[in-house]
Amino acid sequence: MTPDPALVHATPRSAGEGRPDPTAPNDRLTPERILPGLRTRWLGRALHCLDETDSTMRVAQELARQGAPAGTAVLAERQTAGRGRLGRSFHSPAYQNLYITFLLRPDVSPTDAPAHVLAAAVAVAEAVADAVGARDAVEIKWPNDVLLGGLKVAGILLELGSVGTRVDYLAIGIGVNLNVSREELPEEFRERATSLRSHRGQPIDRAAFAQRLCEAFEPLLEGCERHGFAGVLPAFESWFRMRGRRVRVAGLADDVVEGVVQGVDAAGALRLSCENGETRVVAGDVTLLKEPA
Repeated sequence: MTPDPALVHATPRSAGEGRPDPTAPNDRLTPERILPGLRTRWLGRALHCLDETDSTMRVAQELARQGAPAGTAVLAERQTAGRGRLGRSFHSPAYQNLYITFLLRPDVSPTDAPAHVLAAAVAVAEAVADAVGARDAVEIKWPNDVLLGGLKVAGILLELGSVGTRVDYLAIGIGVNLNVSREELPEEFRERATSLRSHRGQPIDRAAFAQRLCEAFEPLLEGCERHGFAGVLPAFESWFRMRGRRVRVAGLADDVVEGVVQGVDAAGALRLSCENGETRVVAGDVTLLKEPA
């Protein structure tokens, strides 16, 4: 089998080189830095670290089609064509942040797959709070963003492959702004996004963050496997602070609904109180609206 060309760009170092400065240009995320301290049983154990690729999502999906096992992770220092939700581009500066895609093979239907995005959001929130030491500053913006101090610090993307009515694999891509400064962000993102370093005022050890993310994500995925989203709902609720906020949700079919958030149900759908009663939203792009003065 011919390997994906993107997989030849990994540049591992020997484990004896010591711990690099997380702010230095030669700080690389490699298996030698991540795997020895990784406390998971299966998630991230098959780890592909790339210096550059177009998209970790694409590489992970190619590996899935080649039969890669559940828990495989693809990590890149830089993406030349990173993608966000709804086809948006994803800003991916090199050697500063975390860009990682996890390959999963849960026994679920496609309609149950989005719950894994919410589980990923919980894992990211936990890793971010640990890194900055400020749990109260972290929250989940349904369905796929994590905020730090009210500003976006991470986004999550889900794509799947199916066989008949069952999921063959899920690819969950996670991007977290770790050491990029707000001043380096594109102007259109600067007012609504931040990084852990900008918030904390100190550099973040990216390898330690990747380890913590995997360690937080694994039990949440196992909870999803056993009980669906209900298995992670209590953990999700601890990071969900949208209840009582007025929002506008743009659906995939160009429908728009406004209402006040009542919560998230056991299937992971957003519950809104609207003029015509309660509405259940299963997917969409959410904007938090300012309350009238």
